[in-house]
Amino acid sequence: MKSVPPAFAAHLDESETTTAQCWRLVRRDGVVLGFTDHDRTLMVAGTPCRPSFGLDGGEVPARLGAQVETGEVLGILDSAALAEDDILLGHYDGAKVESWLVNWAEPDQCLLLRVDTIGEIVREDGLFRAELRSPQQALNVTRGRLYQGLCDAAVGDARCGVDLDLPAHRREASVTAILDDFEILVSGLEATEPGWFAFGMARWSNGKRAQLSDAILTHRRVPEGDVLGFSTRVGEWVSEGDMLVASVGCDRRFATCKARFGNAANYRGFPHVPGSDYVLRHPRRGDALDGRAIVP
Repeated sequence: MKSVPPAFAAHLDESETTTAQCWRLVRRDGVVLGFTDHDRTLMVAGTPCRPSFGLDGGEVPARLGAQVETGEVLGILDSAALAEDDILLGHYDGAKVESWLVNWAEPDQCLLLRVDTIGEIVREDGLFRAELRSPQQALNVTRGRLYQGLCDAAVGDARCGVDLDLPAHRREASVTAILDDFEILVSGLEATEPGWFAFGMARWSNGKRAQLSDAILTHRRVPEGDVLGFSTRVGEWVSEGDMLVASVGCDRRFATCKARFGNAANYRGFPHVPGSDYVLRHPRRGDALDGRAIVP
């Protein structure tokens, strides 16, 4: 149950109130923005909440139990506050949104109503609609480990143990051509074998995507250089000459972990789990049914 400050509670009990809604938006990169539906700037929790290019909140249903409560806010896209490029580049994905009720006549009288995270963002006609998801969303995140054949660690993390700082595991590359929204041609990876960076990561050093990381899906070699395929649209956000650092990838299979990295001891999957085809087929003459491993 929320505790309303006595002075604010007394104001809310009056027949006429001077309240406004304010939102503090905290991005994952640390940028903090403030908005209000009032007609002048209000200071809330140390953040100036400005009326220009602000947000307009909708209704948020309250549910019993562990269901995720969702609402939405509507805002104007403008380079002075919320730029469309920033949304497309993912700067607001997973951002935290604090919803406040504020006495605009006495801004020190305020109440934090809820804290949500931004989910899906839809852009249309110069506006955006951002879905707000309640903290119960965290209950949908997988905790612990999954019993599966593939490794559930990310290459290079503490559970994996592979050192991505080794020269063989990372290379600096330069964009030489944009092939389409998902593929780019780069130079600088000639010393590695084709496919070395498939399922790896690319961290951009400059350009519009500077300091952002994108997952690499494919890595192939053509006469003009190396082609990197990405899981997200990057073509319209990079230019020839942009620099990136590519880190080695892993398809999370036991054979790859063993042959490429010599890291079989740290493999975080269960490679000997029989697949559905093995479980469902009938035993055949000559099958090894003595408990031996079914994968190398």
